[in-house]
Amino acid sequence: MKVFVTGATGFVGTAVVGELLAYGHEVLGLARSDASARTLEEAGAAALRGDLEAPETLREGAVRCDAIIHAGFVHDFSRFPAACAIDRTAIETLGTAIAGTRKPLIVTTGVAFLHAQGAVAVETDRGFPPSDAYPRASEAAAEALSDRGIPANVMRLPPSVHGAGDHGFVPMLVDIARRTGRSAYIGEGGNAWPAVAVRDAARAFRLAVERGPGRDTYHAVAEPGVPFRQIAAAIATGLGVPCVSLSAEEAREHFGWFFGFASIDQPASSERTRTALGWSPTGPDLLTDIRQAGYFGARHP
Repeated sequence: MKVFVTGATGFVGTAVVGELLAYGHEVLGLARSDASARTLEEAGAAALRGDLEAPETLREGAVRCDAIIHAGFVHDFSRFPAACAIDRTAIETLGTAIAGTRKPLIVTTGVAFLHAQGAVAVETDRGFPPSDAYPRASEAAAEALSDRGIPANVMRLPPSVHGAGDHGFVPMLVDIARRTGRSAYIGEGGNAWPAVAVRDAARAFRLAVERGPGRDTYHAVAEPGVPFRQIAAAIATGLGVPCVSLSAEEAREHFGWFFGFASIDQPASSERTRTALGWSPTGPDLLTDIRQAGYFGARHP
């Protein structure tokens, strides 16, 4: 199978490309630069120059391949609504390009914010509608395609997809702790962050695309919920700074724009995903990776 992968040189996308190649698939990866194209070619994949804001490139990649994994997203939180609009248009473009073909399409989204604080998210939960407060529309766009007869599967990722090279939420927490001189949690710090090792997440994508077209929702979740205070404590140990509890008001000042993510309390199940895909994550767990995967060796972007 030849698979078109957006976000192919990102943290998750790189692992997905490696997983697909290891199991005999061909990969065409979307590459924004010559350097990204070289990275893909050195890994054994083919590169298609373009980006998420170039519909003609997305259409070409979708038409040339047997399946699509949309793992790309513009991770610029300073213009988050614009990034969400780009993502929605990209999903609509990819889906329209494969209308009537029954090519598998996997759309990436997240488990965070599916429920009120503390309720366990399961695969059968409907995705939240985009709003001014949180405008990400990946799942809504996938559902709209499926409603039009263009099957789109959804892969929900947890707040932490971790491992060497991670530049997501945990590195952001490390940078905040480094900058402020303390690693913090809110109140008792019991709010739960689901997590998965990046290689386990990549395996879930590969199994999902091999399963074929559909409108299923999968949870690439290995740990249902790691208490945030344990994450903060691991970061404090790694940096050699105090680990402190903050009130909500203090935490808003400490975390700044990241406060909403630091307060995520979204335990999540992956029972249905494990059964449907035969997926069995093998680790390591998040706290082990924080200690061992190089999170403190250099400042992350």
